[in-house]
Amino acid sequence: MNSHNRFFRSSVLVFLPLLASPSIFPDDWPNWRGPNHDGVSAEKGLSFSWKSKPKVLWKRELGASFSSFAAVGERVYTCGTSGGKQKLICLGAADGKPAWEIDIEGELEERQGGDGCRATPAVSDGRVYVLGAKGTLLCVKAEDGSEVWRQKFSAAPTWFYSGSVLIEGELAVVSPGGGAGSLAAFNRKTGSLVWKAGSDGAGYATPYPFTFEKTRYIACFSAKEILVVEAGDGAVAWRSPWKTSYDVNSATPIYHDGGLFISSGYGHGCALFRLHKSDGKLSVREVWNNQSIRSKFQTFVLYKGFLFGADEQALKCVQWKTGKLAWRKDRMGTRGSRTRHGTLVLADGHLVFLAENGQLLIARASPSGFKPRAGAKLLSGKCWTAPAVQAGRLYLRNQTTAVCVDLGK
Repeated sequence: MNSHNRFFRSSVLVFLPLLASPSIFPDDWPNWRGPNHDGVSAEKGLSFSWKSKPKVLWKRELGASFSSFAAVGERVYTCGTSGGKQKLICLGAADGKPAWEIDIEGELEERQGGDGCRATPAVSDGRVYVLGAKGTLLCVKAEDGSEVWRQKFSAAPTWFYSGSVLIEGELAVVSPGGGAGSLAAFNRKTGSLVWKAGSDGAGYATPYPFTFEKTRYIACFSAKEILVVEAGDGAVAWRSPWKTSYDVNSATPIYHDGGLFISSGYGHGCALFRLHKSDGKLSVREVWNNQSIRSKFQTFVLYKGFLFGADEQALKCVQWKTGKLAWRKDRMGTRGSRTRHGTLVLADGHLVFLAENGQLLIARASPSGFKPRAGAKLLSGKCWTAPAVQAGRLYLRNQTTAVCVDLGK
């Protein structure tokens, strides 16, 4: 974003109640994987050229969490841990200064999977929604963090709740598992239950919305299956077994042009399904199924017919229609950073990739290979959190520290 647009944005916000709308501007990033739930930013004219390091606007200690960012207007929301509590935190987007923080629930200490909240906040119509790792679903006012309503679930999977809240119309949709439903939808204003579907245990994935043949659907992994329901009433449209070691189904599905892609790790693999609809009923046909992508907790992005991302093996590019591997990058250089377990988003035709060790790399998204045009080591420790892009700013974090980078012209 150039300086004129950033000035305009800031000036408008003086006269508008902050965050009265989830997307005052089209480049807001209001929830997990951005405005279209696909890990793709619509921003253009971003600057990916720097000599040694990009301009860091701010750096902030947050406490333990793998939460990514929701950025709306001039505020950014994420999670952390302090004082024995999982926290929902609101920061100034430009300077990282705390605006407010609120307790979600008691802290989570989990040595293998990592401490703290896993889910990313979702922002809509002046409200912020988040699911704590131990099962507290919380809605607060975006302006000051005051509580609006909360729900509590008690069927957390082995490594605790990780899926983020999906705001779909008037619904707040989550995957609580068990008797509370493989999927459950609540009135986003009041917190009252609207519908629930399925009874499988909770997976680790975020519910994903898409439209097919004029019908709105929600797809989500549970512990042992992929489930697709109609968004309005939760009616099950399709389900299929999808068993993975330790029930770790965590990647977000991807829909495109009548196709639904899913993937999981621990050696399982991926599949593309073709959707059909006849007499109002959904039917599904498998197009291909292989191990070209094995997403443990990362989700790929789709761009110009190719899937890009890092799984439990390496950074990869795979053709959407065939499932064939276009390229694989295990390390950056002979002794460079390992790419497995890294995370990325797509912005202005570029892959914005954060390696597990904190190495940031920028490369054009191309099926011919991954050729970084810029890079910098901005974080250390365990970096499993997906980046977010909003208003010319790039948000990154490891388990405890957030960094904001200027990508404006």
